[in-house]
Amino acid sequence: MNETKVTERGRLTRQRIVEATGEQILASGIGGTTLDTIRAATLTSKSQLFHYFPGGKAELVREVSRWEGEQLLRAQEPDIHDLGSWESWERWRIALVEYYIGRGRWACPIGSLATQAAMSDRELETTIAASMRAWRDALAAGVVKMVDSGAIDSSVEPLRVATVILAAIQGGLVLSQPERSPWPLEAALDNALSPLHG
Repeated sequence: MNETKVTERGRLTRQRIVEATGEQILASGIGGTTLDTIRAATLTSKSQLFHYFPGGKAELVREVSRWEGEQLLRAQEPDIHDLGSWESWERWRIALVEYYIGRGRWACPIGSLATQAAMSDRELETTIAASMRAWRDALAAGVVKMVDSGAIDSSVEPLRVATVILAAIQGGLVLSQPERSPWPLEAALDNALSPLHG
């Protein structure tokens, strides 16, 4: 029983480290995030960090990437699974903008990781690519629903539309960041979603 409590406490500590590291990376980038800043933010010792992440910072960043990918998809539920009408796409768009802007996240954690470190860490690149594919595939499934229902023309290519939507999100966030305004993200999304108007 005591061992179970220790295991649960350990799990919570590990998760706290992952989440705090994610916030540090979003604020300061991978280069500006060090084990020392992580230790300070999480009130953990060096031995604790290496206990949970024997591979050091590289392993921790990969875990952050996995966690951020899961969080991103979870934040879009249930709307991302119900993209069979224009109204449902609009609900999804509003919720997505709120997820980023409402939480003061002027950057996409997955997109930021992709531009900062993917090319220098093959395993991280693979993790990020899997997150992006899962997101793209969920959006493409919604486009397929629109085609199947006859809401949009059958010549529309779901994978291409989903890829354009993802590109609009990433680019829109980059432009929204210095403006500290959601309008560039909203404008980019509105244009990317225009093929779904039929």
